[in-house]
This record gives sequence, C-alpha cells and structure tokens, in this order.
Amino acid sequence: MYPRAFQYHRAKSLQDAVSLLTELGEDAKPLAGGQSLIPLMKLRLSAPANLVDLNFIPDTSYIRGSGDLAFGAMTRHAEIAASSEVDRIPILHDCAAGIADPQVRNMGTIGGSIAEADPTGDWAPVLMATGANVTIVGPRGERMVGITEFIQDAFTTILQPGELVKEVTVPHQPSSSGGAYIALKRCAPVYASASVAVQLNMYDGEVCADARVYLGVLGLTAIRVKEAEDVLRGQQLTASSLEKVRAAVTDVAQPVPDMRGSAGYKRHAAGVLAKLAIEAAFKRARGEDVEVTHLYA
Repeated sequence: MYPRAFQYHRAKSLQDAVSLLTELGEDAKPLAGGQSLIPLMKLRLSAPANLVDLNFIPDTSYIRGSGDLAFGAMTRHAEIAASSEVDRIPILHDCAAGIADPQVRNMGTIGGSIAEADPTGDWAPVLMATGANVTIVGPRGERMVGITEFIQDAFTTILQPGELVKEVTVPHQPSSSGGAYIALKRCAPVYASASVAVQLNMYDGEVCADARVYLGVLGLTAIRVKEAEDVLRGQQLTASSLEKVRAAVTDVAQPVPDMRGSAGYKRHAAGVLAKLAIEAAFKRARGEDVEVTHLYA
C-alpha cells in the first residue's frame, strides 16, 4: 500500500524545523530515520499532510565527549555501534549493535527512536540504566530533562508541539562500573520478546555499590526493578543473589501475550536475561572484556 499524498519540507536548521512544525501544526510530522514513520504511512495508520525532513540539517549527527557522551539526535545506530568512544560504556554498544538488521541500523537514529517511545524499542531501558538526559529544542528555546521524565507512556513523550530532540547525553560512568543489555528475539529484524538493561557500580571489584536494572518490552514503558537493585546493592554476586534477582524480575514484568510468546514465556525469559546481563556487567566492572550478544530462539 502507498501512503496518502503529503507535502515535503526540507529543514535547513533545527530552528527552521521548529518553525515549520509550529507553522504547519498537527498535520506535520518530523522525519528522522523513518524506520517507524514510513511503514506506518505505507499502512495508512499515520497520514500526515506534511513531512519535515531533518536529514539535511548540519551538525545533528555526532558523538562527542571525553567525560559525558553526547549524541546528536540524528546519529545513526550503526555510527554508535562502530564508535570507539562508545566502547568505554559497553552497554551502549550492546544496544546499538543489536538493533534489528544493518539496513535499520544504518538509517535509524537515536533521537527518532526515543521520540517514538515505542515500548518495544531498545534504547529506553539502556538510557534509563545509564541515567541519560535529553536536550529538547522548541519555540521557547532549549531545555534538558532526564530520560525517565522524557518518556511518559507508550508512544508518549513530553515533547510539545513544535519541539524536537536535539541531543542525548549519557553521563560519565565510573571506571569501576559495567553494564550489559541483552534481548531475546526470534530473529534479528523482529521486535524482542523481552530485554534487560543492567548497569552496576562496584566497590573493590567484588561488592556492588549501586545497581540499575530495567526491563524493556515488558510494559508500556521500560520498567525499573528496584527490588532487584536492592538485592544487589552492598552485596557480592552469588548464585543466591542472582536467583533473588530473577524472582524479582519475573514478579515485576508485565508482559502481554502475542506472536512473540505467552506471558509466562516472556516472564521466564526476562529472569534468564537478567541473570546473564548481571553476570556480564559484573565481569565488565572488574575490567574483563566480555562480548554480549542478543539471544535468538
């Protein structure tokens, strides 16, 4: 099926894009990577009268920072996966390198992904686990908010009419920290059945000083598992603590049965993924070089 007719507008700058979106109103949509919007338009589930293309705006695709890492909104997933700067926060590489297939990674953008706020997206749990911030630009200037405040509900963010994501900033993670992101999929191009993002800060290489555990796909937004964090905080990693984390994760998960699995299957998967992600994060925090890949079943 072909999309309905629309007017195409090529923004020359972020401010130009903001002005166009403000002027055109509710009938306008910004076009970033297009990996969500274009399929919806082809199915006529979305039918904007105007598209404002962000792809030709200068200086919107970048990875910067020797401390905090700043990503321009139009930075492609593939660019993040290939960046040596990202290697010092491995959980970011886990996420970017595992998104769908090469075609999607080469077109999709980090800004477009979080602005879509799709519950099945990969970036939300990872950015929440790392305490990321989002810079927004709009008719009234710029503002910065935490990612947990930015995403309010499924497909719902705090973006107001005319506002756009300008930058995503991931704070510097201590040298004694490590993270991991693992998803379970039937195959690479499809959405995950479950996913888990873990970021640990360690003390003396053995004791967990702090922990963040988030589930993706298993609720309307990424779910923070505070019970699992409490189990890990101030403790050494043991088989007993991992089992308590697994139980906490399965209790908190809110899966919906669909073609990707039953609710019980997804809960079980989330518990297994949590244990694997914590083990990998723990080893990375100790300085070990651990490769993490998604699971396919």
